Amino acid sequence: MQQYLDLLKDVLKNGEKHIDRTGTGTLSVFGRQLRFDMRDGFPLVTTKKMFTKGLLAEMLWFISGHTNISDLTEQDVHIWDAWADEHGELGPVYGEQWRNRKSYDGNGRLHIIDQLQNAIDDIMTHPESRRIIVDAWNPEQLQFMALPPCHMFYQFYVHNDNMLDMQLYIRSNDLFLGAPFNIAQYAALLHIVAKLTGKQPGTLVYTIGDAHIYLNHVEQVKVQIEREPYGLPTLPIKGEQKSINDFTLQDFKIQNYHCWPALKGAV
Repeated sequence: MQQYLDLLKDVLKNGEKHIDRTGTGTLSVFGRQLRFDMRDGFPLVTTKKMFTKGLLAEMLWFISGHTNISDLTEQDVHIWDAWADEHGELGPVYGEQWRNRKSYDGNGRLHIIDQLQNAIDDIMTHPESRRIIVDAWNPEQLQFMALPPCHMFYQFYVHNDNMLDMQLYIRSNDLFLGAPFNIAQYAALLHIVAKLTGKQPGTLVYTIGDAHIYLNHVEQVKVQIEREPYGLPTLPIKGEQKSINDFTLQDFKIQNYHCWPALKGAV
């Protein structure tokens, strides 16, 4: 994960001070890309201890298509608590866009689009397609979302040697708290889809628009970049899943994860 640490150094050195919606302020750069080859190991940050249960639970929650935080809070995962309404609802966020996206045809008839399942089907039947994309950015519904999606869309690419790559575009990324979480989550999604489609997980291409460090995270980042990374763990997935809906938290066991102590930062 040295490239992640190099990005932190880049932003500390070259970032512009920006005012942001939280009022905290950031150091920000625009347009960065990281590449993680799954053959090198599962890209989980080792220079601080990560909340692995939380990142896997949240990805499985996205996959489920659900938008109520009850699925997470029942597992003692409270990532979204601050944004949910009194009923635990977040509006049409990631899960709904991935699995239950609403569209109306020219005759006013409602259609429900399962983008993730469509992508899986295309990997199996049309691997040469350049349209294997899942898109969470729905301008018609942004106003109804508790938070507009930061990780906006991802695209799959099938190699002739049966390797499966994924590219994620993330419009805005908190590099201290968000990026380590998101990198590992989408690497996990790549593993999941590869297993389901009989492919080998290849490269996660992680593309960022606004890459930033919040000013109240700068001191923690300075500590982190001085830490020597450990070797990467692996992410075997047990079971014989037949559907994208069959994966559970118990199917995942991150192996050989060695890391430095946690570094806390305000969300």
